[in-house]
Amino acid sequence: MRRVRVSPPHVEPNASKTIGVPSSDRDRIVSQPQQSSRYRLAEELSRSEAEMDVARAFLFVAQEEYPQLSVDLYLARLDQVAEEVKDRLANETAPLVVLDEVIRTLYGRRKFSGNRAAYSDPRNSFLNDVLDRGLGIPLTLGIVILEIGWRLGLPLEGVNFPGHFLVRFAGSEVRLLIDPFNAGKIRFEDEAQELLDQVYGGVVPMQNSFLRVASKREMLVRLLTNLKGIYSKIGDDRRTLAAVERLLMVSPTAPIESRSRGVLLARLGRHEEAALQLEAYLRVSPSADDKLHVLEMVKELRAGRRVEEDGGVG
Repeated sequence: MRRVRVSPPHVEPNASKTIGVPSSDRDRIVSQPQQSSRYRLAEELSRSEAEMDVARAFLFVAQEEYPQLSVDLYLARLDQVAEEVKDRLANETAPLVVLDEVIRTLYGRRKFSGNRAAYSDPRNSFLNDVLDRGLGIPLTLGIVILEIGWRLGLPLEGVNFPGHFLVRFAGSEVRLLIDPFNAGKIRFEDEAQELLDQVYGGVVPMQNSFLRVASKREMLVRLLTNLKGIYSKIGDDRRTLAAVERLLMVSPTAPIESRSRGVLLARLGRHEEAALQLEAYLRVSPSADDKLHVLEMVKELRAGRRVEEDGGVG
């Protein structure tokens, strides 16, 4: 039942990391040896959108937190759930019936649910923990639905809805929105304002752009941005830096992440690297509003002095 993966021509993992990171630092971001989780993530990112395995990429993110994690074992867990759904369907193949059984299996039989009690628990963002605990956030629960649905041939796609990741059933005759965080609740697309009101208290009007398809790379950016926010809030600079560096693997020229990396390196006492990174940030954003402040930071770092940064990491 596993999807066949056709390997594209090999692309050096460092090839996608150019402008936003100083060349002397690139090997630090894609760590060695070649079997490291970041090296594997870089290889996954070298694939086309169609060939990229988003669950595998999410598990490589988790593998940095859990070095002994077996990626193939958790991919097999997704296969197992898909087989369970298939067995219950017998010979039924109608897409909406298959979708209903996926939701029943995950939320009814396996008791998956959104973690309302501890939404900011980083384990909600690690796909292995989500599969083990049955608890997650909209994004990771959505990935579980997507991966199982794709294994069963369902026309599913991620939706980068503001503040609340959704899954879309894009059928030939009907389009539906699936809410992964709320037991797989199904809505028609014209009911999306109701969900938006729940997130923003009724002050944000619905826009068509809110329902655009999320690419696999955008899903990964959403995951890493979430981890960055969690770790930044609790002052874990080392893990915040790890999230930022992987964001730069996905989006090498992202100015916010380029600046964040420099600030975090400075906080961690890596002054020379921090100065190089902040200079790289200014090359990417030569007209940045904080240009003079960053130049002053670089001057202090070059002088070997501790930088009193304003605390923001973007």
